[in-house]
Amino acid sequence: MSAVKNILVLAGEASGDLHGAALIKAIKAVDPTLSFYGIGGDEMKREGLQLLYHINKMAFLGFVEVIKHLPFIKKVQTDVLKLVEEKNIQTCVLIDYPGFNLSIAKKLNAMERKIIYYISPQIWAWGKHRIHKIKKLVNKMLVLFPFEETFYKKAGVDVTFVGHPLIERINNYSFIERNEFFSQNNLDVQKEILLVLPGSRIQEVAKIFPSVIEGAIAVAKKFDLQVVVGCSSNIDERTFKSLSSEKNYRVIKNKSYELFKYAKLGIIKSGTSTLEAALFGLPMVIVYKTNALTYFIGKKLVTLRNIGLANIIAGETVVPELIQNDVNTKNILNECSNFLSDASLYKTISEKLKSLKEVLGNKDASKTAAEIIIASINEA
Repeated sequence: MSAVKNILVLAGEASGDLHGAALIKAIKAVDPTLSFYGIGGDEMKREGLQLLYHINKMAFLGFVEVIKHLPFIKKVQTDVLKLVEEKNIQTCVLIDYPGFNLSIAKKLNAMERKIIYYISPQIWAWGKHRIHKIKKLVNKMLVLFPFEETFYKKAGVDVTFVGHPLIERINNYSFIERNEFFSQNNLDVQKEILLVLPGSRIQEVAKIFPSVIEGAIAVAKKFDLQVVVGCSSNIDERTFKSLSSEKNYRVIKNKSYELFKYAKLGIIKSGTSTLEAALFGLPMVIVYKTNALTYFIGKKLVTLRNIGLANIIAGETVVPELIQNDVNTKNILNECSNFLSDASLYKTISEKLKSLKEVLGNKDASKTAAEIIIASINEA
């Protein structure tokens, strides 16, 4: 097989797995002869990625956790580079996951491989100095937000805004009708849903869920709601029971879009999920909690006022953010009560969140990115 027919694809977490799967599918639609190798999850595997490592093995959270796992990370990088040599891979697609991907990009660059970065690291928030590293190592940046394109162009990086894959994902999604969804999951059709999304990595779930679920139960009691915990595909549903004695909630796996659509309010861990919820117009309280040392270091690096992607894209604090020790029952109850006690405020916030779709545009991100990647391969 020709060298250019093999592509390395590296993703490190659940959102990257989803976007990576859509990208691989779009690439195969243009050229079905290509083969894909690397790191991903079940979704990417389903689309044909030959897994070297599963993302379940890569779910490191924060600086401290990464340091603990350095020997394993080095082994993974060694194995990836060996794979690149064995399969004579010339084109490497890196998906987000900057700690690992920017590190291995240096080694791939030294091997004179072509590097395409899909879904930019958020260096505009926490590491603007890294743009020089990216300019040196990455052949092409494919970004999801218009302001990222402007940011990279100013630095002389070859960059294209391809749109956000969440838009195409939502547009193409086939929703289960509300009554059927409630029936399938033994939910009370007479009660509104309070959605809890504590994260997609076991470390963050362990930090966030115990505090959040207590607050959610308190809100549910006050406003007669039912609490539903959205469970990522790579998290064992039994995990939640081991983290809290609270039992008055349901766990629903792999149905986040129905939950975004049918929920009344969300308590959502900072990350891509806040943007997904925003696109559905779901008012929320954004929460984040991590290791104290990781937070201390991160606070020194982050230059933005907000941590929630929904707020960052909006350019203002549309929905409240609770961080570290502020993630407690009292604060969660207060913030949720503000939304649930004021119908006018609730409607205003919902409309503001929906308007973010206009900022992201309506491009087919996966198809656009796939065409650029194939064009790049054909140049080899």
